[in-house]
Amino acid sequence: MLSKFINIITIIFILAPINISFSQTPENFIINVTTKASEILKKNIDKSQKSEELIELAKESVDIEGIGRYTLGKHKKSITNDQLTEYEILFKQYFLKSFSSRLSEYSDPKINVLNQKYLNEKYTMVSSILVGDDKRPEIKIEWRVYTKDPDKLLIRDLIIEGLSLARTQREEFNSVIQGADGNINILFDNLRKFNKS
Repeated sequence: MLSKFINIITIIFILAPINISFSQTPENFIINVTTKASEILKKNIDKSQKSEELIELAKESVDIEGIGRYTLGKHKKSITNDQLTEYEILFKQYFLKSFSSRLSEYSDPKINVLNQKYLNEKYTMVSSILVGDDKRPEIKIEWRVYTKDPDKLLIRDLIIEGLSLARTQREEFNSVIQGADGNINILFDNLRKFNKS
């Protein structure tokens, strides 16, 4: 149930980790993010060390809590505060493990940032291209950057070739919960199993 998202979300973590302390444009934020990620991936260190560095940077650059709450969709209104807290812990572990488990598939991803489009005071969309090579085709990636705090830009979603990763994850989680007659604990069980695997 999680495989589709895991395969795609790797790109988020590989390309999304840096926190700049001064105000900057969303376009420059993504340029800095992808540059920093590439530098880490090129380091002559083992996979576990790279994973640790990228995970720490991802925690600073990606709004994991916001994405997690979005993926719950309508079910967020029907769970207790304790359940929400547990879900946020499980989702964060899932999100970060998804990346680290696929890290070895990438060595030096090259991103060309093209432009940015202001959506509203909270969001700007940054368009880019993941340059293709002999192992993968060119991929169009749009980054939804949360800009409410200009000194703390965060990545809220990626749209890869028109597919929203956050929306895809929400649909998958909703399917699991509905398949369990609304029992959200089944989703929790699935997340726990993945996190322990």
